[in-house]
Amino acid sequence: MSGGASGASDDKAALAIICGGGTLPFALADAAVRRGRRVVLFALRDWADPQRVAAYPHHWARIGQFGRFLRIAADEGCRDVAFIGSVVRPSLWEIRPDFAAIWLMPQVVRLFRGGDDHLQAGIGRLFEQHGFRLLGAKDIAPELLMPPGPLGARMPDQLNRLDIARGIALLDATSPFDIGQAVVVANNHVLALEGPEGTDQMLARVAELRRNRRINTTAGTGVLIKAAKLGQDQRIDLPVIGPRTVEAVSTAGLAGIAVVAGSTIVAEPERLGAAADSAKIFVVGIGPDGTVR
Repeated sequence: MSGGASGASDDKAALAIICGGGTLPFALADAAVRRGRRVVLFALRDWADPQRVAAYPHHWARIGQFGRFLRIAADEGCRDVAFIGSVVRPSLWEIRPDFAAIWLMPQVVRLFRGGDDHLQAGIGRLFEQHGFRLLGAKDIAPELLMPPGPLGARMPDQLNRLDIARGIALLDATSPFDIGQAVVVANNHVLALEGPEGTDQMLARVAELRRNRRINTTAGTGVLIKAAKLGQDQRIDLPVIGPRTVEAVSTAGLAGIAVVAGSTIVAEPERLGAAADSAKIFVVGIGPDGTVR
């Protein structure tokens, strides 16, 4: 075992948060601090918000600086690591490895020969091989996860529920192909399946199809369904929704959002619920089989 952490991990050790874009890294950090943990942000350049990062103990890093992380994590006493925040998957040629990472490049090259879950799970294993304990939002701050039932005043009707069930069935079926975590279904018709573009761009595509009259369903029908892939390492990349998702769903002319309760992160839940009510759409936490309670 090498690197900055060794031995059994405990909840008194500092938590290293590898911090991408968006608000979620700071929500996770705040939740950990409320539980009495010391946090250290390892903020990714070009992704993390410098103004927000400045409020926390932090170090800036670039993707590929693994040796730097190991040295600083040892100095800071970090034993546990969490990955959170938006980052677009880099190409292999965009990685600038430091000396420690160069020795790992053959393994990293193999990880790039697959989808995002394959890559992220492999990177998680690299950290574990160097003595760190990998934690997810479920472990650190379960209150950030979608609860069962609605956020806001609306619930899906029977047609929406059928679309939700179809969407979950499709996401389960495509899980082995490591494609995406979201699908749009309207009147039992699959309108879009998420790929590398991400959820917002997929919804923008649905909105464009509607403007071009390539979608014939009336506005206010159809559901965005999001779910983690079957067998996915949920410590690294859970589905996420937030107020921007509500805005994109409304622009796409859909009726609502359905996500699996307990395995979807909710950014700014109070704003999200209010935004959903204002847009007259539903946001609901469902069972892993697509059931709505």
